[in-house]
Amino acid sequence: MPEGSRTRGFCVLLRNLILAVLLYAAIFGIIEVSRGRSVRAKGKLGIPALLNKSGPANIVKQTKSKVTIKFGGSPDAITINPHANVFNRPASAVAPKDDYLGLRPHVDTEADLHLLVEECRGTYTGLEKMRNVFDCLQFLANGEDRYYLLPEKSDRASEQDPQHAEYNDADGHGNTLSKYVPVDKAQKPSKESIGTCPGPIIPYHTYWTGPATWRVEVFIKAYLHTQNLACSRLWIWLDSDKNPNAVEDMLTRDALFARFLPLVERGDIRLMPWNFPSRIPLPKNTDGTDSISYYKTPSKPNALGETKVADGITGDADGQQWLVLTPKQMTFLPVAVSDAVRFVVLHIHGGAYFDMDVLMLRDMRPLLLPKEHSFAERWAAHSHPGDYNTAIMSLTANSSLSSYLLRGGVRMGLNFHPRVIGRMAWKDGRDQEFLMLETAAFDPIWTEFNWDREGRCTVPCLRDYSAAFKGKAGAVKDEWESFDRPQLERIGAGTTVELRAQKADGDSGSSSALEAPSGRTHHRRNRHKNDDLRASSAAQGKQAPQDGFSPTSDEEAELRQAGVVADYILEEDKFPPNNRTLENFFRGAWTYHIHNQWLKHPEPSSWINVLEQAHDGFLAGRRTNPYGEKWDGPPVAPYNYWPEFV
Repeated sequence: MPEGSRTRGFCVLLRNLILAVLLYAAIFGIIEVSRGRSVRAKGKLGIPALLNKSGPANIVKQTKSKVTIKFGGSPDAITINPHANVFNRPASAVAPKDDYLGLRPHVDTEADLHLLVEECRGTYTGLEKMRNVFDCLQFLANGEDRYYLLPEKSDRASEQDPQHAEYNDADGHGNTLSKYVPVDKAQKPSKESIGTCPGPIIPYHTYWTGPATWRVEVFIKAYLHTQNLACSRLWIWLDSDKNPNAVEDMLTRDALFARFLPLVERGDIRLMPWNFPSRIPLPKNTDGTDSISYYKTPSKPNALGETKVADGITGDADGQQWLVLTPKQMTFLPVAVSDAVRFVVLHIHGGAYFDMDVLMLRDMRPLLLPKEHSFAERWAAHSHPGDYNTAIMSLTANSSLSSYLLRGGVRMGLNFHPRVIGRMAWKDGRDQEFLMLETAAFDPIWTEFNWDREGRCTVPCLRDYSAAFKGKAGAVKDEWESFDRPQLERIGAGTTVELRAQKADGDSGSSSALEAPSGRTHHRRNRHKNDDLRASSAAQGKQAPQDGFSPTSDEEAELRQAGVVADYILEEDKFPPNNRTLENFFRGAWTYHIHNQWLKHPEPSSWINVLEQAHDGFLAGRRTNPYGEKWDGPPVAPYNYWPEFV
């Protein structure tokens, strides 16, 4: 019996253990099912790192002040401060005035380029005003009534014959129309149509190699934000010598550029294959070579009927002369290619060229309409009349000057560095045909960066090119030292140390320097260190360690429901909203030149971020551009967020 009792006791114990295990398993299973549903619900929060990536996002760590989230499309986890992040940070601490430039200039408005040069330079030999960038910007911002003019009706560009236009497709119909569409009958752009231009359509050129990056995006959006789109076309030349499929790849395989495909379809943007030409046509009945190296007796015709008439120039049976490049002259180094591209495409197609690291701030059309519109800019504050910078330049197509500059670069071994070409033009007495605008027009901090500035600093006062990317409070010192306009209206409670101090009498002042400096305020920096700032936009855009991501409104709503995005607290923000607005970003300049910095991302609340917000607000239909115009085109995706600045 005792043995039987022990057996029964063991069986009861075993039964109880089995029941306990089953009960525990059932409870654990219920808990796991509940947790699994919660995880799957959070897994719907798929924020893509790029347009072609998506995946679940899970909270992997949470503290009182930070939340770490792993997004499916991002290789690394992202840390968010629930009370200060890109989802709840106010866009600004002041009310921006988007239409600060007033109405867009009339489509036939022309700029007096010679007056622009003289007013900001002084005399050709004296250069009395060259270093005073502040005064030049004041003239550019407030003197439009002096340097803009609307020609007599018969002399306007819109009244000329399109069949004799400088550009191959000036009327949008292959130059087949007998006259341009009248101004009062021109159609405005729409989602499906780019509209019609009551005058010549001007091509804007740029060059790029490799996949699209943020630099391509901000360049295109700045163009869309400022230019007269019905009367402009953006030609992006892609290096097809390096990648024969460059155009096809960008049209079909480029996730970032995909947001601009509707604008390719509408006709705003043209992707053009760049192949270095072996021969370039020269204009008939125009000597663009200054008769250099022309043979007294041309060679005998070859089998094709072509004769050599000069060093590097052949003539065909129809009298057309060609600039011929030999294989030894061809070069495919990115900088050299980019330097040459601008001279070749402007000689053949005309219009204007812009490096990809240039941001447009004003309508360029008035600078490009005059019959003589060949110009570039000065290399910093260098006094030599041949020290050009061609990051922004314009040439009349198929002209004597474009032929001369093109042949000169070819004769020097395809050396199109602007200071080499410029000094050649100066030695040959042709530099004054190629106007040199001062840095205030296109690169307003270059003179300051080289410590060559005289007079007051610009508004904003930025002393290096990284400053425009900085958004932390106090990161840019004395940026308002020259500001003397009325105080902007503050909104909300988002005032920070970046805000301008307000004097007791109500006038606005600077938080750091209430009196404008006079004369040169800095010692000169070593020029050798900063001389070669202008680097080519041909440098292939390299991606930083983390790509950007772009959440949808539904995903943001889920973040808020999960408590990842809470009420905004100013004191916890590393990048608090401030008083920066586009109307005070080098007012008067036509462009701002970033100068390389290919891997740098703009911090929230920085000047470049203010520019981004203006672009996105305009392209989303919430804000106007500087001319008070609303966007009527197809939807364009906003800028991505950078994980390191969420």
